[in-house]
Amino acid sequence: MLINVPRLITAYYAERPDPAIPAQRVAFGTSGHRGSALDAAFNEAHILAISQAICQYRRNQGIDGPLFLGMDTHALSEPAFASAMEVLAANGVEVMIDRERGYTPTPAISHEIVNYNRGRKTGLADGIVITPSHNPPRDGGFKYNPPHGGPADTHVTSWIEQQANRLIVEGLGGVKRMALARALKASTTHDYDYIDAYTRDLGQVVDMEAIRAAGLRIGIDPLGGAGVHYWGVIADRYRLALEVVNDAVDPTFRFMTLDWDGRIRMDCSSPYAMAKLVGMRDRFDVAFANDTDHDRHGIVTRSAGLMNPNHYLAAAIDYLFRHRPRWPAAAAVGKTVVSSSIIDRVAAKLGRRLVEVPVGFKWFVEGLSGGAFGFGGEESAGASFLRMDATVWTTDKDGMIMGLLAAEITARAGRDPGTLYEELTREFGAPVYERIDAPCTADQKRILGRLSPEQLQAGQLAGEEIRATLTRAPGNNEPLGGLKVVTDHGWFAARPSGTEEVYKIYAESFRGPDHLRRIQQEAQELVAAVFRANQK
Repeated sequence: MLINVPRLITAYYAERPDPAIPAQRVAFGTSGHRGSALDAAFNEAHILAISQAICQYRRNQGIDGPLFLGMDTHALSEPAFASAMEVLAANGVEVMIDRERGYTPTPAISHEIVNYNRGRKTGLADGIVITPSHNPPRDGGFKYNPPHGGPADTHVTSWIEQQANRLIVEGLGGVKRMALARALKASTTHDYDYIDAYTRDLGQVVDMEAIRAAGLRIGIDPLGGAGVHYWGVIADRYRLALEVVNDAVDPTFRFMTLDWDGRIRMDCSSPYAMAKLVGMRDRFDVAFANDTDHDRHGIVTRSAGLMNPNHYLAAAIDYLFRHRPRWPAAAAVGKTVVSSSIIDRVAAKLGRRLVEVPVGFKWFVEGLSGGAFGFGGEESAGASFLRMDATVWTTDKDGMIMGLLAAEITARAGRDPGTLYEELTREFGAPVYERIDAPCTADQKRILGRLSPEQLQAGQLAGEEIRATLTRAPGNNEPLGGLKVVTDHGWFAARPSGTEEVYKIYAESFRGPDHLRRIQQEAQELVAAVFRANQK
């Protein structure tokens, strides 16, 4: 079950991708290029080509400030770091690397890009994070964050993807490269103290003094990820009673409990992967974990155990907008269309504008950058929010501040986020939410991704009148790549998977599990009818 690390690293250097095979081409999803060297999907050729394409993109856009480069603890991250350094240095890019050659969380990279570019018009910085997020140990990942600090938009990643694949087809002849030893000693390569830069600013976004004064016992499991060496510094700097329950770094991740499908996956929103920390919940006032690059959060409370990500988003939003007096009244709540609609009810109670966007954190970047969003969050346990003075903190997901916020809530509200969520359900009802998959061919996936509301021939869903049929997000009018159907007490959304022959059905009911099952069943029937109508 454990990966053979030497074999994986050998495959990274020895295997050559065949650009004629789609699965072996560079392909940027919502979080960069991901794959395994064992499948010829994440190899030296991919990273050399992507790095050169990023250098070309920077030149085309006039981006000539420093590039902040970080990596997580996956086995393929270290060789990918080496490949990227060889290309970046050969292209004369000013690169900021961890001074100890250590690990760097995604939010630390975003935080530094945002900080460096604050007030600048020229000489802007950008960044690369080498991580496949919570994916299994055999995988690698490589993502680009442009000068706004958040995930690159589709037009950027499409350009980089096309150029990288062209370079691979041409045998990498257009790739500039120098030996790693020379790259690390190049005048353009700079050591940087990411840990100090990130941790010293935490008091600007989370009330660290309230946490300290309350004397909370806090448990943290980095799940063997990139923030493993950050938490001791945070505990010392802010004098917190903070215990890291596991500080091991092991590329096999053998310390993890298996996920729902029997695989090792560092998913901090999974009760299976989080079983160890959940079992310790009575030892702490609040506990939390982060995935491997620390952009996602998993909150464990005494009252509720591991909180459903939607539940914590609702509790966090309710708390933040009542305890950040310097945030402007116009600062909105940002959510993805597949997040729980209890957030809609919380936002209405707070008198805050709600902005629903398609799936993907990139849709929150502009709002967080300019302060139009006080908070942006998605159902998959990713979120970020403004500093206390209403300026931008990060434009990428930050699981570390979301964990520390759970401690702030417990300290200042006198009850943990699980209890706070239960209070919200007494006011707004208790929604039942679930995501399931249904089989779907490639042709059907294309049909689903291009639907118009008129193609859905239905007036009711699970016994209720349909109030809205959406194929564009109401918050920004961008395509959903699927559809969402809404009634007074429930909804479903259907989106094609980007990697598997399935489509995803997100559904929620405020009338209980039986009503939810009915929504799911009718959702599949409605989608099947659309497939039949369009395949004739």
